[in-house]
Amino acid sequence: MSALLLINIGQLLTLRSAADGPRRGASLSELGIIQDAAVLCMGGKIVSVGTTKDALRDPWLKKNRKTVIEIDCGGRVVLPGFVDSHTHPAFTHPRLVDFERRISGASYEEIAAAGGGIRSSIDGVRKASKTALTQKVSAVLADMARHGTTTVEAKSGYGLNLESELKSLEAIRAAAREWPGSVVPTFLGAHVVPPEYRGCSGEYVDLVCNVMMPAVARRKLAQFVDVFCDRGAFSADETAQIFAAAEERGLGVRAHLGQLSETRLGPLLQCRPASLDHMDHVNNEDLPALAQSDTVATLVPGANYFLGLSKYPNARRFIESGAAVALATDYNPGSSPTLSMPMAMSLACTHMKVSPAEAIAAATINGAWALRLADRKGSVEAGKDADLAVFDGSDYREIPYWFGANRCALTIMNGVPNGQLSAGEKT
Repeated sequence: MSALLLINIGQLLTLRSAADGPRRGASLSELGIIQDAAVLCMGGKIVSVGTTKDALRDPWLKKNRKTVIEIDCGGRVVLPGFVDSHTHPAFTHPRLVDFERRISGASYEEIAAAGGGIRSSIDGVRKASKTALTQKVSAVLADMARHGTTTVEAKSGYGLNLESELKSLEAIRAAAREWPGSVVPTFLGAHVVPPEYRGCSGEYVDLVCNVMMPAVARRKLAQFVDVFCDRGAFSADETAQIFAAAEERGLGVRAHLGQLSETRLGPLLQCRPASLDHMDHVNNEDLPALAQSDTVATLVPGANYFLGLSKYPNARRFIESGAAVALATDYNPGSSPTLSMPMAMSLACTHMKVSPAEAIAAATINGAWALRLADRKGSVEAGKDADLAVFDGSDYREIPYWFGANRCALTIMNGVPNGQLSAGEKT
């Protein structure tokens, strides 16, 4: 793999920190900006970070510059590639009927009760071939890269039987092997209770724990197990049962929590989940325990936007309590069909009063912590993976400012460039 040198970076957001753990409170705004910067990458890793002037004085670079691929960033903004720590890419069709019903006034739960929602995606996934699902996931990953995302958590969860969950995870793995970025697969067999087990959630939980999960673990198809713990899905006790089964098999845990109703965090935090996601409804008394843990609260404002909700997660309450906060797209066909991390960041700024700097950290280094990848991802530091995103503009605040348009000019994933800069453009 060739050496790669990015020079003439107007603002380099390194996200470097001396803290050992996810960003919290005031540290969420510390971006570690270097002006007129340069980054040297070799073998898919970042080798050095500093100013362009210092880079060009480097003896090794002077000697080997002719062999180095050089990218003149023309004064643009460069930051760590986004870490999208909550996505659902393994589906076949958009839910257009649900979309129209919602416009006509139906709620998320009313749509689900009428046979829409998550259950409406099951039939397509069960009938789809692994090849078709792989092509779908591959297309999503390619689109995400064009928007600056270099690391993606990808969930199953629309098959909800053994064959289709394994097929979904195998499709995710096949797509990941062809993509230069990094994919973290998650088994979400406990998304909802499928129609054939309606009224028998206990039996389905047993199937997830004793049949599906062992098969997933045996094939090494997932790094995490996720559960949709909420009204209309799975209870806190069922979630704890699934978490315990995951721990027995050496799998990390995470959960959808508090999207529709409040669930107390204490019992679940004892299982040390990497992330609890959505978190629209959280009891104030649970915030100190969350802040004392390394569990990340991953907020997904795209879902609130697309569902037409007037309320968003109270990000300021989490940040001020000392909890670690990340941002993700929640890319899925029913409640958040967006693959743009800048759009999620824009919504966080405008509807959740997250500052642009906080949104950057939440979308990069804290997303890496939510996937337990912070030793490799989420900041621009020597020794970390060469994952970078180059954005048109001269100020990082432009990234969430320009909503509804893609201003990512170039993405670098594990040292592999994706795209090509046009010379001399800044804005």
